[in-house]
Amino acid sequence: MSQILFQELIEQNKQSCSFVFNELNAKNVSWRLNKNASSAGFMYRHIGETMLLFGYFFGIETGAINTTMGSADLGQGKDLEESNELIEKGYNMLTQIVANTSSDGWLEIIETPFFGKISKARLFSHVLYHNSYHAGQIGLTLKRAGQ
Repeated sequence: MSQILFQELIEQNKQSCSFVFNELNAKNVSWRLNKNASSAGFMYRHIGETMLLFGYFFGIETGAINTTMGSADLGQGKDLEESNELIEKGYNMLTQIVANTSSDGWLEIIETPFFGKISKARLFSHVLYHNSYHAGQIGLTLKRAGQ
């Protein structure tokens, strides 16, 4: 049952975020709310990178390279196709995690540098929250900067 539940959570996250993600294009990927804010493309790339980097805590080596977390926006999100690939790989990895984690495995405690010791279920939940949080930022950026 847990596999079905967690897969449903992934599918809902993909659907909810897609309303914003599908609005990104070559014209608006560089839009910012203000000169100090990150661009829509930077945030989008950050979502993909972060999903893949979280794989480490689930025992998956993704080869992802962090170019956004803790970094200034220097144009890392301009290549929309590359960011699309990161997002797709991230969601595929989450699906793999769900397929390979037993019901009891979700309660396994792991050490993280930002939350301390938490269950795999809580970390998985945070990944989906993180996606939605930044999708909201992107949506606001596209709405406000495009006026």
